[in-house]
Parts: sequence; C-alpha cells; structure tokens
Amino acid sequence: MGSATTQALAATTKALDAASGVDLDVAGELFAAARAVGDSSQLSGALADSSAPVAARRQVVTAVFGGSVSATTASLLTTAVEQRWSSASDLVDAVEELAIRAAARAEPSTDVADELFRFSRTVAENSELELALGSRLGDASAKGALVDTLLAGRASRATSLIAASLVQQPRERRVRQVLSRATRIVADQRGRKVATVFAASPLNAAQADRLAGVLSQRYGTQVSINTVVDPTVVGGLRVQVADDVIDASVSARLADLRQRLAG
Repeated sequence: MGSATTQALAATTKALDAASGVDLDVAGELFAAARAVGDSSQLSGALADSSAPVAARRQVVTAVFGGSVSATTASLLTTAVEQRWSSASDLVDAVEELAIRAAARAEPSTDVADELFRFSRTVAENSELELALGSRLGDASAKGALVDTLLAGRASRATSLIAASLVQQPRERRVRQVLSRATRIVADQRGRKVATVFAASPLNAAQADRLAGVLSQRYGTQVSINTVVDPTVVGGLRVQVADDVIDASVSARLADLRQRLAG
C-alpha cells in the first residue's frame, strides 16, 4: 500500500466516523458503488486520476451516482474521490472498505467479525461451496442470493450484506481472502484486532482468555481470538494477527530442526 493510499484511507475513515445517518442502506449503496467503479476501468481511472482537478472528480460522482444514492453516501463517495490514491484499484478497495465499516457501524451490538469468521470457516470446509462462490463463470447475483440463503436466521443483516456483496465482486481474490479482509476491517472499526489461532485441538475458555490478554498487551488494543483446528500443527500454537505470524507449534520446531540438520 502506497503512502498516498494510507493517508487517503485515513481521511475516508475519518469522514465515515463523523458522518450521520450511516445505516445498512448506506452500506448497501457503497457496496453497489464499489462494484460499479470496479467494473469500469474508465470510471475508476477518472475518479482516481490525481492529475484531474478535484472539482472534475466531484462532478463525475454527481453525474454517475447523483439522485440514486443518499446524501450520506454521496458525501462519502465525494470525500473518497477528493483524495490522492496510489492506484485506481486502491480507490475501489477503499469504497468497499467504507461499505464494510458502514455495515459494522449500523449494527454495533452484533459481533459481525465473529459471524464473518464462522462463515469463512464454513466456506473453507466445503469445497463445493467455495467453488460455487468463487467461480468466475457463476452469476454474481446468484452467488449473493446463495449467501443470503445460507446465512438467513444464522447471522445478522450486516454480516449477510457484507458477505453477499463481497462474493459478487471478488476482483481476482479468493472468497476466503475477501472474508478474512472484511473480518479485519470490522474488528478495526470496533477498535480491536483479530487473532487467528491454529491449534491441534480447540482452546478452552481459560486458554483463549489468557492468550487474548497476552496479545492485547503486545498490540496495545483488544484482541479477539478465532480458533482454527488444524491437526498439522501437532502441538503448540500458530497465531496470525494481520501480517504478523507467531509460530510456536511443534511442527514448526520440527521443520526448523530438519532444516538445521540438513545443513
């Protein structure tokens, strides 16, 4: 991620935090906008062109989205195109991130990050489902409808909106990849990080609480624990927090020993 995009993301997130009237309708409009911009290289290029006057980029937003979205959504899109982005794809990712954050904000009492993680595990454990959702040949709206059906009565409206929207606009990304990214964004919106813990057997409550406490102290913020049971770990744990990996598994130590013996 370029420095320009880092600064631009901070500005758009700040605008969302300051906005009023952010609800699931706004989130849905932002997802639709991300899909529209991502599907058109001409549109994404025009909106992310830092050499074009800011006023001209604002006019493009008005021409394309004016009258079809709420004032809150229009304002957030305008803020996004006013920023300087390292690439057009970064702008598309940013609008999508705004949509995810808006959905999480719309249902503050729901653990959306946990629901997204559970759905990602369902996808990971069902190869046919992963293929159906990740195939480039499938109809996008049918994929969204499938997710809605799978999550009906099992997850919140915010989670269903996020998951159903993302599978319709994968942009060369795997389904599990987009769901993992969404989980991290939702957690960040709630002021915490997510640790994915790979262990040979499930952690009990006391173990999870202790690990969460250690990680929270290390990262200076609340850390939620998501556990993936992986027999290949053998013993110990492998912990991933964003791009950080802490591998204290027996399998890792054995691999290291084999490498040393091999010289």
